[in-house]
Amino acid sequence: MIKDTYIKCYRLSQKYNGYVSTSELLREGLTNRQISEFAANGMLEKVCYGTYWFSCADYAKPPDYKAVEICRSNPKAVICADSACFYQGLIEVEPPVVSVATRRDDRSKIEMKYPVTRHYYSGSNFSEHQNIRNTEFGQYVVYDIERSVCDCIRFRNTIDDDIFCLIIERFREQDKAKNRIVHYAKKLHMLNQLTKYI
Repeated sequence: MIKDTYIKCYRLSQKYNGYVSTSELLREGLTNRQISEFAANGMLEKVCYGTYWFSCADYAKPPDYKAVEICRSNPKAVICADSACFYQGLIEVEPPVVSVATRRDDRSKIEMKYPVTRHYYSGSNFSEHQNIRNTEFGQYVVYDIERSVCDCIRFRNTIDDDIFCLIIERFREQDKAKNRIVHYAKKLHMLNQLTKYI
């Protein structure tokens, strides 16, 4: 009987392709006790409240798994600042802390196994310049490069010095993007801050 449930867990890992919710596991016939048992013995990894990763699967997590997991934890969250620069390909070095944006009135928890810093936005400042990334493991939302570089300058004190310098250096090499970032900086009333770096 135990072997059968282990086989079922493996088969579910093929069906759900990585991530699965507690409610989906319950609908598939697993009990809360079995879910806890699978998590305890390493077949399931608890990612955040109500979400698991199939550790028993014969595939690995994707390179952007942190972004996917954060947006599974809070679907309204947006990857921002230095983390967005990494996921958008501006830099190759992953920041040690994931930067996340949410609306100022969003009180949903984002509790992950890795460090996350949260920035609160209001109104259109939150909604503009978002890009949706659809992956085989789920989707996440990330700000575009120009917006993210502006945010890096705004949040300068919360970003690793080496990462910040690399972002500025790489962005300076992108001539076509400079007009767009000036336009955006004007909207944010931070043109003077921008000109110190770009």
